[in-house]
Amino acid sequence: MKAAVWYGKKDVRIMDVPEPSAPGEGKVKIKVHWCGICGSDLHEYLVGPIFIPTTEPHPLTGDVAPVILGHEFSGEIVEIGPGVTNFKVGDRVAPDACQVCHKCYACKIGKYNVCDQLAFTGLMTNGAFAEYVVVPEYTLYKIPDNMSYETAALLEPLAVGVHAVRQAPIALGESVVIFGAGTIGLATLQAVRAAGVSKIYVVEVAKARKDFAKQLGATEVFDPTKMDIKEKIKEVTKGVGADVVFECIGSHKVTPIAVEIARAGGKIVIVGVYEKETSLNFNNVVFKDKHIIGSLAYAGDFAIAIDLINDGRINVEPLITGKIRIDDLIEKGFDELVNRKEENIKIIVTPW
Repeated sequence: MKAAVWYGKKDVRIMDVPEPSAPGEGKVKIKVHWCGICGSDLHEYLVGPIFIPTTEPHPLTGDVAPVILGHEFSGEIVEIGPGVTNFKVGDRVAPDACQVCHKCYACKIGKYNVCDQLAFTGLMTNGAFAEYVVVPEYTLYKIPDNMSYETAALLEPLAVGVHAVRQAPIALGESVVIFGAGTIGLATLQAVRAAGVSKIYVVEVAKARKDFAKQLGATEVFDPTKMDIKEKIKEVTKGVGADVVFECIGSHKVTPIAVEIARAGGKIVIVGVYEKETSLNFNNVVFKDKHIIGSLAYAGDFAIAIDLINDGRINVEPLITGKIRIDDLIEKGFDELVNRKEENIKIIVTPW
């Protein structure tokens, strides 16, 4: 079958690989319909390895690079392994990307997204930039019959935004600032709106992303190249600062600003993935009693994301700015997203 295989930095190869064999205990084999290109995929392509194991096999999966990328996907079950009881061949699904041990403390308290042996599908084990993929049954979510496979491929990034909002959490009447209007930033924006917040300020440079933020309900969108963001947030919050700030970029330059613009006692939720270490003056946190909260992936947030789309509170379809075949993944996918941020949000890929 055809797949996109990561070998190293700037070395992702579209190649023929063996189709996965029959799924083992508790696993299912899925025919992939669509898989979105995630910021994590781009990080691995540009500067990796970040998550991908390259020297020692991953402790949970036993896998090591080269590995098939792709974790934001939807598809149809074509085969089930022994012990699978809740799904059947033909079911339409969108899997959670977290493969976990179910034994560590984090798993036992429901924080499986930070499992001691966490393995993301498409990073620590083979993923869905391929015709078929095998994943554990416990990662699966059935998608409604009226939900397209294209829409379902965006459930994963939406769940990231939902989890970030639940991590905060947010109260009615609070003001929110979101740094970054890529897929995760826009998913967070919609989740914030669904939570009932009306004052949402987005900070973004790229024109297309600024336009999307406005269309999806941002109160105002600020371009940091055209104004002093700290002064602007002070102005719109009447000198108080934002109640909750979401950093959805993973930038060492942005994070200190995100911390600074939060009000006294405010919350800063870090959603972005960083490519390098970031310094921070923690007196800016301590002296104003602020709270920094990490938010990784999701932990049971898929079901909420499905409901939010299914009942019309959130619409992810406008985020899809490109549909391509796997043969064009590098040129029309990765390179397009890296070099033409002005025009792109989410590009989804079909292996067929």
